[in-house]
Amino acid sequence: MTDVSADIEATPNIVITGFMGTGKTTAGRLLAELLDREFVDTDEVLEQLHGSITDIFENEGEDAFREMERALAAELAGQDDLVIATGGRMLLDPANVAALTRTGRVFCLVASPEEIYDRLAADDERMKRPLLSVADPRQRIGELLAEREVGYLAFPQVSTAGRTSAEVADELAVLVRSNSAEAD
Repeated sequence: MTDVSADIEATPNIVITGFMGTGKTTAGRLLAELLDREFVDTDEVLEQLHGSITDIFENEGEDAFREMERALAAELAGQDDLVIATGGRMLLDPANVAALTRTGRVFCLVASPEEIYDRLAADDERMKRPLLSVADPRQRIGELLAEREVGYLAFPQVSTAGRTSAEVADELAVLVRSNSAEAD
């Protein structure tokens, strides 16, 4: 990986969004290491605070979960020098977009429905996510991607298809550095 930390020390938070299985957490951790920043995965934080996402959906409902996401987005917007990986729907909520773009630069990781399905199918826990607890998860992934397309297209796209997480992290670092240079 390329060392670019010195070039982008003054950059705001870096926010990585996209559908589950696109590599947000893995690439985000690598990017944070590369840039010597703290890494925050919003789903992991919410699970530490409130229990598993599945349990939250089952016991409190999706609306309660989305409210928890809003509160976390507002909190993270008050911090800096973070690499933040969001849940797949977090930045489809205008309140979260407003909060996180105020102090951060957002990138959206993308992959084909087939590649996403293959990645998720290799992880039993992720296939238990409420949105995929259906008869045909592959079809559901395609439907959800189509529903979210407009929201995801609001941000620069980085394809993860056929690439390692290190390659994705390197590309993100280059994009952040080039954006930082344009702002100078």
